[in-house]
Amino acid sequence: MPGMTSSTWQLTLSAALLAIFVASAALPVCAQDNQGPLGPPPKFEVRRVPSVPHPGPPPIPQQEIIRRFAANEDAARKIYETYDFVQTIRIEEMSNPGGKFTVTGEEYTRPDGQRFWRIVKPAESTLKLTHYSFEDVRTITTLPTFFLTSDQIANYDFLYAGQQKLDELNTYVFQVKPKQFSRTQRLFQGVVFVDDHDLAIVETYGKFVTELIDEGTKLPFSLFETYRENFQDKYWLPTYTTSDDYFGAAGEEEFQLRLVIRSTDFKPNASGGAAPTQAPAPPSTAAPPRN
Repeated sequence: MPGMTSSTWQLTLSAALLAIFVASAALPVCAQDNQGPLGPPPKFEVRRVPSVPHPGPPPIPQQEIIRRFAANEDAARKIYETYDFVQTIRIEEMSNPGGKFTVTGEEYTRPDGQRFWRIVKPAESTLKLTHYSFEDVRTITTLPTFFLTSDQIANYDFLYAGQQKLDELNTYVFQVKPKQFSRTQRLFQGVVFVDDHDLAIVETYGKFVTELIDEGTKLPFSLFETYRENFQDKYWLPTYTTSDDYFGAAGEEEFQLRLVIRSTDFKPNASGGAAPTQAPAPPSTAAPPRN
């Protein structure tokens, strides 16, 4: 994110949010330049969010904030579905020596409105400590694109956690937790950051939970931090997701892996919906670095 001033963001936020979720995590869990290397996760200063925050009421009634950001999410999801885009998935061994696995695909919409993901550049790997193929990481392409829309907010409990400055934005912070878990739908459990001017979600951090346990995947990633970019000076759309976790066979030393999912080259699709009237504007706030 441009203008980020502190290197403590990732560790501090992760520690704070893990403190929030560990107590309730006993339930099973089932940008626009694609040249050059993908950038590291954004770093910026963050105040620690306590497990049970007591920040006092927000300057705007909480229910009004939720109502308005849900309405903005309705519009953002609708406009997001009018775009096709390139998506690059990278898994990096954070060790020395370490390597990378990278695969690039396109998320596109058929004329009947169905969305698909297809490879446009063969997978490349220089991994030293583990092995991944596209089949191993295919599950990443099925991660829910999280929009907290008006038809979803009834599924969640919200706890206002205070205000937080993210680069040039002032945000309201809400802890979000499903009221009950589902066998058929992965729901979000985490934290959302809502811009205090537009009352739009500009960042999310959390996991996707269900009553079922996911099996058959080698991927350790569970907590996902997603940044959004401003399109057309109206819509905040998710373009950059990162996750850090550890991996290792039983009895062996674990090593750190980093996942980065980057969406670029957004173009209006041919689904027949209301296509955007202009290309995405280069974001100036709440966006990941470009190098």
